Amino acid sequence: MILMLNIIILLFIITTLSNSNSFGFNIIKEDSVTSATFSFVGDLMCHSSQFNFAKNDSGFNFDPVYKYVKNYLSESDLTIGNLETVLGGDSVKYRGYPLFNTPDEYISALKNSGFDMLITANNHALDLGQYGLERTIKKISENGLMYSGTFINEDDRDSIKILNINGIKTSILSYTFGTNGNYLPKDNSYMINRIEFEFIKEDIYLTQRKSAELIIVYLHFGDEYSRTPNNYQNQVVDSCIKYGANIIIGSHPHVVQTKKVFKSENGNIFVAYSLGNFISNQRGRYSNGGVILKLKAEKNLNTNKISVSLVDYLPTYVFKGKTKTKNEFIIVPNTYYLTSPVHQFFNDSTYTEMFESFNDTKSILTEVQNKQISTKILTK
Repeated sequence: MILMLNIIILLFIITTLSNSNSFGFNIIKEDSVTSATFSFVGDLMCHSSQFNFAKNDSGFNFDPVYKYVKNYLSESDLTIGNLETVLGGDSVKYRGYPLFNTPDEYISALKNSGFDMLITANNHALDLGQYGLERTIKKISENGLMYSGTFINEDDRDSIKILNINGIKTSILSYTFGTNGNYLPKDNSYMINRIEFEFIKEDIYLTQRKSAELIIVYLHFGDEYSRTPNNYQNQVVDSCIKYGANIIIGSHPHVVQTKKVFKSENGNIFVAYSLGNFISNQRGRYSNGGVILKLKAEKNLNTNKISVSLVDYLPTYVFKGKTKTKNEFIIVPNTYYLTSPVHQFFNDSTYTEMFESFNDTKSILTEVQNKQISTKILTK
């Protein structure tokens, strides 16, 4: 009887320990990790030659631009790009630089290519004033995409959204240095985020109070066509890190700039100062290409610590020229230029430009000197 009672007690203890820690025993668990992947690209522009090449009998078709990068864009949990144009509709003449107005089909092509969110806080956000800002947001939403940086109303601005991506509560914030001298009425200034330190600080603190675990900040800043971040960029980045940002992505220079990894108590913090042009008609050296940046963020479910654990780069080049049937813009990835059908239309000059673009990108995206993070440039 005593033996039987001891066995019953032992089985009860074993069962209790194997289930919950309801009695407060200090059970040591192995680390459990969840992860999310993010793809970022730089500037999504639309100069007049781009929509002229995309024009067809029924309207415009921008889908072919992305046909060789679609798989890369679609494979991440969240793909984001900087929409550096506005959609004013056909009641306003379609046009490129300096005051953009782009056909609505441009957004549907981005959706079809794997984008999930578009950054709208940049210096061209007010090219068509408040009307263009509002209509652009409307068309983005109608295509099932998210946006960050501009807003329809104050409630939209103040209700910072938290996305749950594979169990990681994520917030994406974006800000611009300016809007090319175009301004909203004072009462509507909330409709676009500008780079103001206290403003950014409050936003990041608000996301933290709303339990955001991963904070991504897009910054539209820097000197155009400069491959080196300026002092202002460094100052803004340092402040965002201090406030609590985990990942910082830059745009505006239209060329690829360097990246850095910072260490903090909360893990690795990744900064890419500029990702260049993903699509545009800017044909100069350094501005005729860009990069798809893929990051993997991990969350330790025991400690709730978030860290960037993997960085992949895919250099891209923008082909502009005559294909089998028409003139086209096509984004060509570093991994696909010899096996894609488009290479048959390359001449010697195109090959020279493309390889130069790839090598320029590789040279500036040097290896991250940090043993806690794996970095590679995709080449095949």
